[in-house]
Amino acid sequence: MLSRTAENLFWMARYVERAECLARLLDATYRLVSLPQAYGATTNEWESALATAGCAAQFHAAHAAADEASVIQFLAFSPDNPSSIRNCFDIARANARAVRTALTSETWDAINSAWHEARRFQSRGMDRETIMRFLEFVKEASIRIDGSSYRTMLRNDAYWFTLLGALIERADATARILDVKYHVLLPQEEHVGGPLDFFQWSSILRSVSAFTSYHWVYRDNVKPWLVADLLILNGQMPRSLACCYRDMTACLDDLAAFYGRQGPAQRRARSIRSELANLKIEQIFQSGLHEFVTRFLKENSRVSDAVTEQYLV
Repeated sequence: MLSRTAENLFWMARYVERAECLARLLDATYRLVSLPQAYGATTNEWESALATAGCAAQFHAAHAAADEASVIQFLAFSPDNPSSIRNCFDIARANARAVRTALTSETWDAINSAWHEARRFQSRGMDRETIMRFLEFVKEASIRIDGSSYRTMLRNDAYWFTLLGALIERADATARILDVKYHVLLPQEEHVGGPLDFFQWSSILRSVSAFTSYHWVYRDNVKPWLVADLLILNGQMPRSLACCYRDMTACLDDLAAFYGRQGPAQRRARSIRSELANLKIEQIFQSGLHEFVTRFLKENSRVSDAVTEQYLV
């Protein structure tokens, strides 16, 4: 496969996954701002959404304050934000269109239909019900695209590069959600384990479709260390860091066998997977959740860079 084709597939999948993660983030933010006043926080949940998306500086360069209308516009529709949901679909479709022969017709149809449908939603004058409908559409569209590729693509390098892009983006999003929860969202005067903390952690679980899974696994009330354990170390949870790196390592091993050589990407991914497999959640909290997540984000970015250098250039 040409490196250009592999790059298109890799970034197509990353931008589809990014669109879904942003939709889940905005949905979780709506849940938080809808909490009863008795549980209200003194922090700005819309500011935390920007921090989680990693684009707070870019937003404040053009806006004075983060409120519902401006953040929704920026994260969902703004042409000036390269990672807005609408731009994610635009870039994903452009990448898919460039490599249509590497995709099945079902996968292309799913991406193309999602792009057309996304453009039907107007960015201005949308009420909250319409915005929620848009966010649900984005999540459903991502599942359709993911399901189409899973069910119809050959298990060859085209599929592995597509899956690899989605997994790297998914791991990044899960880590960012955990980091922002601990260091932006919860006001300093609130106690960990208090009522506000409970509702915020529940919202985080819902944002990654893990609320029911949490109760199946732990059969306990929502507790910060158990939520972190589920989203970091539990290999059964599809969006956990451990699950992402288990699947990522398998994907990279398949690519190595297909092309007949190993490289830095395989070694970095295996190293992270091994670390996650041998960690306990108590160790993470003792050394600091923020410090762990910050280091993970850097290592995840290095894996992406290694994949780029090894295969995509």
